[in-house]
Amino acid sequence: MANIKSQIKRIGTNEKRRVRNKAARSEVKTRVKRALQAAEQGGETTLEDLRLAVKRLDKAAARGIIHKNQAANRKGALMRRVHALVGEASSEDE
Repeated sequence: MANIKSQIKRIGTNEKRRVRNKAARSEVKTRVKRALQAAEQGGETTLEDLRLAVKRLDKAAARGIIHKNQAANRKGALMRRVHALVGEASSEDE
């Protein structure tokens, strides 16, 4: 354990940030998962879920939780997967 007062404060600050970042990363994963599930099931909420997932990725990047390029890569991969799933669903309907 640290003896220096500033280091004790820093440990507390780091822990608060760690918990906050963990919650934000978890929410990003949840939103992405929901968007993919909605696309697989062909629900009406697919576009809304996709929009919320992209919003959370952008917000995480803006706050420095994930790197902006990482957010861009994840958004691109998510879009490709959702469009592929939606395309499959629409071709089955025809």
